[in-house]
Amino acid sequence: MLEPVVGTEPARAGLPPEMTRLERMLCACRGEPTDRPPVWLMRQAGRYLPEYRELRARTAFLELCRDPELALEVSLQPYRRFGMDAVIVFSDILLPFQGLGLKLDFSPGPRVENPLRSERDLARLEGSVAEAMAPTCETIRALKAVLGDETAVIGFAGAPWTLAAYACETTLSRDLAVLNALSYREPALLDRMLERMAEITTESLRLQIEAGADVLQIFDTWAGTLSSQRYRRFAGRALGQVLAALPSPRPPLILFARAATHLIEELAALGPDVVSLDWRVDLQEAAARIGGRVALQGNLDPAALLAPAPEIRKEVERLIRAGRKACGHVLNLGHGVLPTTPVESVAAFVEAAKHGTP
Repeated sequence: MLEPVVGTEPARAGLPPEMTRLERMLCACRGEPTDRPPVWLMRQAGRYLPEYRELRARTAFLELCRDPELALEVSLQPYRRFGMDAVIVFSDILLPFQGLGLKLDFSPGPRVENPLRSERDLARLEGSVAEAMAPTCETIRALKAVLGDETAVIGFAGAPWTLAAYACETTLSRDLAVLNALSYREPALLDRMLERMAEITTESLRLQIEAGADVLQIFDTWAGTLSSQRYRRFAGRALGQVLAALPSPRPPLILFARAATHLIEELAALGPDVVSLDWRVDLQEAAARIGGRVALQGNLDPAALLAPAPEIRKEVERLIRAGRKACGHVLNLGHGVLPTTPVESVAAFVEAAKHGTP
């Protein structure tokens, strides 16, 4: 049984009284007042943790994802150490491909043995993702049973463009050679592919909502490869279909796109509750551009966690000040925790977030 993470946080003049972690996360995502910005980290469960490395040494990655008991353990590992405001379920954005005709493996990164290249290939992607997502949904239910109404549970999915990028190549190229070529040579085929990916993303998120996820995050990791015009034409249009198809009301939704400084207005216009920024965007500038329309998440450079603890605290305090310009702010990194990050640095980041600039 999980031992509660106990911490005392001073009340601050003019702010709401101390909240539960769940209340804090929900209010920040909705642009409502909070006692302090909530904090969690992308890839907060992973290779920087010795307990994860110990488990991973004897268990394949997909086995961890598919075993709800193991996925629950991995999801809770960082929470036990640091007491973040949110626990993201341990899974992978490509897990819904299991059972849909794509042969997926991780060796160590994702590999698709039979990628999509044609209309005939696309026809293989029939059926529901419910069976493939069942372990993740069971893990979410288990997390809710452990955490109750005290801490937010985050479910997630890949955006249609990013799912298509992985599905089109055996090993993904940095310039998305196959997907980008398809967008110019056969845009109608790509439209149909993205529509199918949108269905997969939507069903994945709906199932996680039904399992009890408090917050959702969509990862559009490869959106930044597109110009603004091409983003609206392909990735943004498909992602808009996902948001329109989700139930109303729904949990707060965070949209993350890496290397997408030029797209933040387009991201906000799609209708998420939160736009998650990578470290290439100045948080205060982003708040001035879109922070009145949506809450913001981020956006410390993951490499900054390799700095000494006093420097990490300074960076967190800077982000807290900048985040006040937005209608809501969730403290996070601009991408995932690096595997070489010292555990003590993550502790310094979370503690600074909890007790930072008043």
